[in-house]
Amino acid sequence: MSPRPETSGQRPGSGGSQERAASCEERIERHLKQRLADLRRLLDMSGVDETETLAEYGLSFDYLPPETFHDQREAYFRYQLSWGGPGDEVRFFVNPDFTCHRIEYWFLDWFDGAHRVLDGDDAVLLHEIWQWFAETGAVESEYARAQAP
Repeated sequence: MSPRPETSGQRPGSGGSQERAASCEERIERHLKQRLADLRRLLDMSGVDETETLAEYGLSFDYLPPETFHDQREAYFRYQLSWGGPGDEVRFFVNPDFTCHRIEYWFLDWFDGAHRVLDGDDAVLLHEIWQWFAETGAVESEYARAQAP
């Protein structure tokens, strides 16, 4: 992702015109499309000796119990892809048996955010990645770590 902020219009104080940063809602579709393309490519290459693998792609995978954040009622597993301004992540919402019932993509940038509930082929792709996390033991390990005192 480009560290350069995306803008439209003019910055306040630059000749009297207004400029505002594009909102996360305005930028999410492009970022989601690129992330899904990357993840499809990496999942298709599983087992192939390449310089970048699915295991090395994201920043972290962890479990966030309810109330980790203000007004967060439902627990989820987070596959953090990038952080800072902007950052993005995939949130896996699961049943007690760790079957995934909803997947959301979140695009976040300094006091702003947007998300999409994934469906169709996008959900199928992310369910495959969820299954990969489960098969590697990451799901149970992260859940147990979060439950430890």
